[in-house]
Amino acid sequence: MRSMTGFGSGEASSSRWKISVEMASVNRKQAELVIHLPRSLASLEPRIRSGLLEVFSRGRITVQVAVEPLAGGRGVLQVDETLAAEYFQAFHLLQGVCNGQMTPFQAADLLRAPGVFTVREDTVSLQDVESVLDDALGGAFRRLLEMQNLEGGRLRADLRNRLETLRVRTGEIAEQSPRVKERYRLQLRKRLLDSGLDVPLDDERLLREIAIFAERCDLSEELTRLHSHFDQFDRYFDDPEPMGRALDFLCQEVNRELNTIGSKANDASIAHAVVEAKTELEKIREQVQNVQ
Repeated sequence: MRSMTGFGSGEASSSRWKISVEMASVNRKQAELVIHLPRSLASLEPRIRSGLLEVFSRGRITVQVAVEPLAGGRGVLQVDETLAAEYFQAFHLLQGVCNGQMTPFQAADLLRAPGVFTVREDTVSLQDVESVLDDALGGAFRRLLEMQNLEGGRLRADLRNRLETLRVRTGEIAEQSPRVKERYRLQLRKRLLDSGLDVPLDDERLLREIAIFAERCDLSEELTRLHSHFDQFDRYFDDPEPMGRALDFLCQEVNRELNTIGSKANDASIAHAVVEAKTELEKIREQVQNVQ
């Protein structure tokens, strides 16, 4: 079991370039990838995206790639001589307009003129850095998975404990279920006596009413399905594959069975156990939203 939240970073270098990669993931119902690459490496995005989608089925994963030249790499200074000459001519034109009242033109003035001096950075070649990028990506990916697995272990332990509480509440419901029919029989008998009708306990009409009630409030099917869902939870806990969506679906099915039990039971003790079970189930659903 893995969590959807995590962070990992990786670095790798060649003789000319250092590549740094950061990967961060947060909760999302669907897989959402945001990949930031230098323009010269943009063609690698589909391959990176495809690799990530093989592992991550949910969550927002952000990948940030930075490329830096090492000590031997430096930019190249370029001078736009044509533009410099135009600045020079424009200055002399203004001197004529101002009747020579302007300060003399100096070469240092061109340093402040936009576009005259530019530094062309050493461009990164895809062929030079592709293998280095793979190493940096691999390091960040491994550390991200390590953090997700660590957090996933904590989630698994918490979910197991809460699932055991659900089993206990279901056991309480199963224990109370056979007594519902007997309590109903006594209540029905008491209402008849309070109404002045002394009907024998073996009266056919009384037995038929009890039988109809017993069939209507029978919880055996719901309890069987609940235990099946709990067993499925256990199997998913030990599954290395992403399971968040499956656990979310199981939570919906458990909630459906609990609602049915609550509506059929017509018993205060069972209703109380159902409320406590649904409270615990809601905590499970919240945790499941963090599972990859």
